Amino acid sequence: MLSTTIALNRFGLGRRPGDQPPGDPKRWLLQQFDRFQPRPQALAQVPSRTEVVAQLADYLAAQQMAGRAKRQLQRASMPIGGTQPRQPDKDADPQADSTRRYFRKSIRDDYLVMNGARLDCALTTDTPFVERLVNFWANHFAVSVDKLPVIGLAGLLEFEAIRPHVLGRFSDMLLAVEQHPAMLLYLDQVQSIGPDSIVGERIAMRGGKQRGLNENLGREIMELHTLGVRTGYTQKDVTEFARALTGWTVSGLDRGPAARLIGGDPGQFQFAEVLHEPGERTIIGKKYAQDGEAQARAILLDLAASPATAKHLSTKLARHFAGDDPPPALVDRLSKAYLASGGDLPTVYRTLIESPEPWAERPLKFKNPWNWTVSALRAVGTEHVEPLMATNVLRQLGQPTWQPGSPAGWDDIAASWAGPDALVRRVEVAQRIADKAGSTIDARALAEKLFAQSLTDLTRTAIARAESPAEGLALLLVSPEFVRR
Repeated sequence: MLSTTIALNRFGLGRRPGDQPPGDPKRWLLQQFDRFQPRPQALAQVPSRTEVVAQLADYLAAQQMAGRAKRQLQRASMPIGGTQPRQPDKDADPQADSTRRYFRKSIRDDYLVMNGARLDCALTTDTPFVERLVNFWANHFAVSVDKLPVIGLAGLLEFEAIRPHVLGRFSDMLLAVEQHPAMLLYLDQVQSIGPDSIVGERIAMRGGKQRGLNENLGREIMELHTLGVRTGYTQKDVTEFARALTGWTVSGLDRGPAARLIGGDPGQFQFAEVLHEPGERTIIGKKYAQDGEAQARAILLDLAASPATAKHLSTKLARHFAGDDPPPALVDRLSKAYLASGGDLPTVYRTLIESPEPWAERPLKFKNPWNWTVSALRAVGTEHVEPLMATNVLRQLGQPTWQPGSPAGWDDIAASWAGPDALVRRVEVAQRIADKAGSTIDARALAEKLFAQSLTDLTRTAIARAESPAEGLALLLVSPEFVRR
């Protein structure tokens, strides 16, 4: 049945050779809610947050040490009574430089391990619909390893804040994400200081450089994570929200005196009262008089319950499962389910499954590089990819893991992924996958198994005329049926 192919490919991640096609596709999707494992075996190799943050703290300390050494060299190289400094020796502090290189490598190794574990989860899962949803929400709450402190933490955001809450309430996921060190570091929240906070007043009294508020986290929560752009909030609301968020930070990153002010176990969310801007806040017309951490938490919960948030999230879900131009009726249906259930995500997913729009017979979406890579590897029975190879393949295809160009995440429309250069790169990767699979796979039989009634005569003929089994398999992996879902 065509609905079986749709369930496996549009809702799932593609069929594996040993998978039995579901007799009742909708029931198969719903049953995955009971079987999903937030912490599957593939994640056993992932380092703990404590380890990652300890490495990061050591790296940052090495950076500070190197900076101090450089300033001392510059002062020492200034001739008495002169104006031009002598050129300092570039190797004057090799120990600090070596320390920085070591910890930078350690942090990048963590990224590789997590990237490989993430791909292994997708290749081996028997709950591919929920695994797709994990990827959807990880992209919604995007962070980027372009910022070095995030390299070792980006994967942990997905594993610790997204996976445990993908079948819960959106408000719980939202709180977990915004309090995760990856997000707090990525959007510079750890640098935000209330001007009238204890630390802010101390800095002002000593005549030090005033860092002040950082509005990045507050702005992206409203614009990207909850309400969406142009939904009634103002710049004043963003600033007020930033004030409420002051004090939200990460413990264990500072080896100096500031660590005593923040406290807490390394790598954990910590509310630092000494950084918090005191006072009542007004956000979108509502006053928040709560003290400390509770103030921003109350604002977040109200944002999660907003009709604007329901529409924003429903539009993105509809776009992901029912086409680049989200059907208005589906968006409205999902929004109502979200609001009526208090943001219960499984209720929204059930509404999605029961709606007719995602089950249209024609292909609705062009697979992005991650989706295509996962489905191609699942199709040939691959269950594990070496971390470096996994990282390089996705980078070659233009979607390096946890590295979008902005906090908005990766685009979810065909125009971003269907260009000529991108297709050429897919052909190259498809050939490598086919060559590695060797002559053990009959591409003609596999095509019939994967796509049944949706396989076109054109694709069937092209595979049959291939000069070798590997060429036939490569043609299947880049066929219109395979690159779309």
